[in-house]
Amino acid sequence: MAPITHLQTLENEAIFVLREVAAQFERPALLFSGGKDSIVMVHLARKAFYPSRFPFPLMHIDTGHNFPETITFRDWLVQDTGARLIVGSVQESIDKGRVKEETGPDASRNVLQTVTLLDALKEHRIDCALGGGRRDEEKARAKERFFSHRDVFGQWDPKNQRPELWNIFNGRKNPGEHFRVFPLSNWTEMDVWQYIAAERIVIPDIYFTHRRRVFWRNGVLLADTPFVTIQPEEKVFETDVRFRTIGDATCTGAILSKASTMEDIIAEVAAARVTERGNRNDDKRSDTAMEDRKRAGYF
Repeated sequence: MAPITHLQTLENEAIFVLREVAAQFERPALLFSGGKDSIVMVHLARKAFYPSRFPFPLMHIDTGHNFPETITFRDWLVQDTGARLIVGSVQESIDKGRVKEETGPDASRNVLQTVTLLDALKEHRIDCALGGGRRDEEKARAKERFFSHRDVFGQWDPKNQRPELWNIFNGRKNPGEHFRVFPLSNWTEMDVWQYIAAERIVIPDIYFTHRRRVFWRNGVLLADTPFVTIQPEEKVFETDVRFRTIGDATCTGAILSKASTMEDIIAEVAAARVTERGNRNDDKRSDTAMEDRKRAGYF
């Protein structure tokens, strides 16, 4: 009998966590961004509950500033899986006065997603939101447990987390509270890419090298989109790029790349000396940008 591989161990762990969520919570949902991590989460969920459909909807918090490739892929995947899709709209939150649109050249709707997310969780009475966060992404992520308790305000307290000895997860909560659960906690970016390659998982073309109009801002290569105001000193040019992570188009940076195959991407990630979130303009706002957002209820 062949020994269990590293990827199989990670897969088994993630499937165990997904099944724990189904057993402990009444109304879970899988947060789906259209990015590689959430795509892997959907793939794992299909495996975990096969031959049945996975027993929770997908929830997408739509900033209105998405890359078109992301929305096209989202809609295809929903049709392919037969899953129910819940969409929380940041534009609706703005229209209702729940949040205020940022202004200025670096304006982004990324931070505004928090209110939209919390409102959507409350509206649909979601008691557990499954996320694709990994501990290697950013230092604040590294503090997170598999089961992350959130109070009635949706806030996270990194100093008051529950122990998870021997993979025993405590999902008990009071009315109005909920959990965020991260089955990919022990995965790395390399693990994700190797798993996508091994399982032949379909991903958006935006992850592979393609021609795109881009410009430099704050050391980040941003795409020229209708959502970004180009400053006079910023020069737009066309070149070969791809994205290591996908988020709001106003703050998600591309990388110069010739990686047109999965093998190329894996080799490129192996040689990288900057994390994938090193190309996120929103994380450069302060040294604690991610932790501040997570404390307030961010993904």
